[in-house]
Amino acid sequence: MTQPNRATKTLLSVTGVRERPRTATLEKLREFVETHRMKDKIGPQAFADFERELHRRFLQAERDIIAHEMARFDTDADAVLIEGKVHRRVLRQKQTYETSAGEVVVERTLYKDRTDAEGRSVSPMELTLGVVGGFWTPRAAQQALWVVTQMTPQKSAELFERAGNMTPSKSSLQRLPSLVADAWNANREKFERALREGLVIPEGSVSIAVSLDGVLAPIDGGHSPTEMRAQAAADGRMSKGPAGYREVGCATVSFCDDKGELLGAVRMARTPETKKVTLKQMLAAEVSAIVAKRPELKVVKVADAVPDNWEFLGSSKLPEGEEVIDFFHASEHLHAAVAAAYGDATRETQYRFETLRETLRDDQRGVDKVIRALKHLASKHAHSRVIGRALAYFRKHRGRMAYARVKAHGLMIGSGIVEAACKTLVAQRLKQSGMRWSAAGAQAVLTPRGWDQSERFDEAWALVAASFHTEVTILANVIAFKPPRPASKRRTVSR
Repeated sequence: MTQPNRATKTLLSVTGVRERPRTATLEKLREFVETHRMKDKIGPQAFADFERELHRRFLQAERDIIAHEMARFDTDADAVLIEGKVHRRVLRQKQTYETSAGEVVVERTLYKDRTDAEGRSVSPMELTLGVVGGFWTPRAAQQALWVVTQMTPQKSAELFERAGNMTPSKSSLQRLPSLVADAWNANREKFERALREGLVIPEGSVSIAVSLDGVLAPIDGGHSPTEMRAQAAADGRMSKGPAGYREVGCATVSFCDDKGELLGAVRMARTPETKKVTLKQMLAAEVSAIVAKRPELKVVKVADAVPDNWEFLGSSKLPEGEEVIDFFHASEHLHAAVAAAYGDATRETQYRFETLRETLRDDQRGVDKVIRALKHLASKHAHSRVIGRALAYFRKHRGRMAYARVKAHGLMIGSGIVEAACKTLVAQRLKQSGMRWSAAGAQAVLTPRGWDQSERFDEAWALVAASFHTEVTILANVIAFKPPRPASKRRTVSR
């Protein structure tokens, strides 16, 4: 990085007053500590007031120092080189920035590529420091992005105000995920590859469980459910689930110990897409990278019985491994059949269900015994569609229900991790009261939320933050030459 060739000429604080040297700022802080101690004041309110004022003054000192350091990276040259193009100075202008300590106002120089009539003026200071969206310093953007992935922009703004540090507006917080998403999506495959290469597999891992699922969310159509239903009918499609809702795909790779207990997981989600194409590509790449690092890890694929899930999980896009229908989904089908025969919530149903459930889970021939039991119920209740469907379900997926054998190898038999991801990664953030999302807006939140739930938020942020930084080279002794005008043609006067 080329260091700018000048110190700041003008440095403004939030109030717009010319800044004193940093030593004066720190001296004022020291004077406050010396002269405003509690002395004879007592009580919780007095101490709370002291804490609040001390915090405010520390933040002011922090803002002063940050603004001073930012201004040091401003340039005042005639021309600079940015990404191989010469940019010439056009003007100096004050700009407000959100830092981790609050807003500061800094005067910076703007430059423009004059060969590009439609191009925008840029600030070498912002490019050098990696300012996000012309407003957020990198640290402030990282903190705000993490918070807004956990809660709504309105609640995020309230949290920052109560914490007493930076004070971004609700609208600024709403825009931030999209700013980061644009930078991430421009290099998504490269960034994801870097995350996979840097993945640390938990110590004690013996196996990985690969799972795929989905959850409905109010995306692209939540404002007009009636029109969505009508359009689906016109297209000859079935509109399933709540009107105006579409499926968000979720996938997980879980690291387990020799008893099948969870040690860690990679969680990801993608907004509605036909056949979950992008999500499946991401999941396959993740699994491939893990197996390349640790080829001895056993692989188990766990999901419910949705055909599209198994079309992918059973394909050559994933390494070979045990295939398991989620035990808890299987249990639900079993319970429905038993309840249809013996009555819902009766003691007989509870006893027979628990017995068959344990048999299915722990007996080496459990699924065969359950099928025989269901055949018996079907013969006694020939008109029960519920029992018939359950019997067909167990027959169809018999090969993926060897639960006792799979457990004996220390592998997972349940897809609870991916189901939890559907809830905590997607539903808790996207399905709050009154929420409606575009696919792009939802994905801008789901991507960093997935980083956080996979314990790789800081690593992912470092990758995307670097994309806001650009090298700037100061050009010296640049002389602008104007192209010569074409010679004017003399008129020929006929006589």
